[in-house]
Amino acid sequence: MMPFFEQWNDAKMEKLECFKAYDIRGQLGTELDEDVAYRIGRAFAASIVPQSVVVGGDMRLSTESLKQALSNGLRDSGVEVLDIGLCGTEEIYFATAHLGVDGGIMVTASHNPQDYNGMKLVREGSRPISGDTGLNEIERLARENRFALADPLQRGGCREVSLLNAYVDHLLEYIQPNEIKPVKLVVNAGNGAAGHVIDALEQRFESVGIPITFIKVFHEADGTFPNGIPNPLLPENRQDTTDAVLANSADMALPGMVILTAVFFLMSEASL
Repeated sequence: MMPFFEQWNDAKMEKLECFKAYDIRGQLGTELDEDVAYRIGRAFAASIVPQSVVVGGDMRLSTESLKQALSNGLRDSGVEVLDIGLCGTEEIYFATAHLGVDGGIMVTASHNPQDYNGMKLVREGSRPISGDTGLNEIERLARENRFALADPLQRGGCREVSLLNAYVDHLLEYIQPNEIKPVKLVVNAGNGAAGHVIDALEQRFESVGIPITFIKVFHEADGTFPNGIPNPLLPENRQDTTDAVLANSADMALPGMVILTAVFFLMSEASL
């Protein structure tokens, strides 16, 4: 049997246009597909040399297949994959540090159009990987595609991990529950990936007596984006949130992309 990484796959491609300065984003089919995702997994493993990596993804319809291809690339390189399922990017950052793994990869295109997807990469300690800290090297390796044929005897495993309760515990460390003043809050998840965390926070707030009332708009995750791409920078995406604030006499509203960060900033302010 040939040693690992000595038998090369000769297939190559031109520059991978989905690699940007700080992350990976590309149009499906023309810039990013399952083959590219697999190569990214192999390249991440070759560059970072991790033993274990956490992966997760948003609700886009293409995310699950891309995440599976990415995971296969990691596993074919001998890496153990921990899959936390549907999540936001901040959950990958938390999971990478909390689990003490060697890296994390989030499959998401954030607020880009529906026919796009991408990835955000971190190394151990949730340190972001950008162009000058490893992303350019990963792009080169994925483009050149000089990887060993997978050895079944060295293939990494894959298991699902639930960290929602641990993540909520972590978030609550940033506030003093007994000092929070009553707030009525509209949260527009934009049919994105924040809804499950908001639900968990709501339950925890109720259990410890934090007086935050959530009014939820477009709360269910839906990769078809029935109410438009969750980009609050677009004026047309703000009216439903504005209407909910007025209809419920809410104190404040938070758009999908910044919900979790803003919730805890607001609660910090509410405790003053």
